Amino acid sequence: MPIRTLVMTGATRGIGRLAAANVVSRRPDIHLVLLARGGADDVAAELRSRGGTVTVITTDLSSPAEVYASADRVTALLGSGDLPPLAGIIANAGIQFTSALTTTADGYEETFAVNVLANHVLIRSLTDSLQDGARITVTSSDTHFGDLRHNLGLVPAPAWRHPATLAAPGAFPDPGSAVAGRTAYSTSKLAVIYLVHAFARQLPDSVQIVSYNPGFVPGTGLARDASRFEQFVVSRVMPALTLTPIAATKSAAARHLADVALGSVVATSGDYIDRGRVVRSSDESFDRARENELWDYAEQLMTDLRC
Repeated sequence: MPIRTLVMTGATRGIGRLAAANVVSRRPDIHLVLLARGGADDVAAELRSRGGTVTVITTDLSSPAEVYASADRVTALLGSGDLPPLAGIIANAGIQFTSALTTTADGYEETFAVNVLANHVLIRSLTDSLQDGARITVTSSDTHFGDLRHNLGLVPAPAWRHPATLAAPGAFPDPGSAVAGRTAYSTSKLAVIYLVHAFARQLPDSVQIVSYNPGFVPGTGLARDASRFEQFVVSRVMPALTLTPIAATKSAAARHLADVALGSVVATSGDYIDRGRVVRSSDESFDRARENELWDYAEQLMTDLRC
């Protein structure tokens, strides 16, 4: 089987780390390129011990310019033959804060920068390098539904604003509160689905993009910025929910992510995959006007980066 490249973000902890191990264990023909700010060298060493071929490119995903530069480096390595052809992207990185005020060096609200803008810049920059049959997998969340059924009311519903507003700190009422931080998260995950729908219309027919929902997964490190009490609840109480259909274990979520990324789950471009099956995302996630305004905003960012 010919060797192929997969570019991955969000592989240093949680389900991403386990999914990366799953990928290299199942597919020794995959050359995994990890984009991460820190901790990737340890992950790479672990993956190599499993027989994986791994390249690390240090990248601060909260910086669109760094994501753009890292994508350029990937493109150069592909062009020189130092990396085999690009068969896909696993855009798994995600972050959540206890406020909507965390600000990047560029002035962006960090949840939106990492969960949304980094994905657009990475995918857009590598589009022309993707080979026929490639699949892009972007991790979303069922918090985008914003209802009791999908998240037990633990996360507020998305509150859509113009992307320029969402990209700035303080987009939601009482922006210093945990509620605002969680709203920023659920809204960013709704934005991910808008991006996936928009890319599905823009990408060549030979390239597929899907969004993946791991379900509620206790112990992934997503709540590492939460209060001690909230971290206690997530780490000690919530794991019991994995015995119900509401939540999933880290190993199960990682296995499903690897299945999706490697093409074991049959889907159509633009689909929303809930764990291992294609389902319909929320009605709100099919708003074409919002998709277009997000695309236009993100494309202006790309124009600025190219200058």
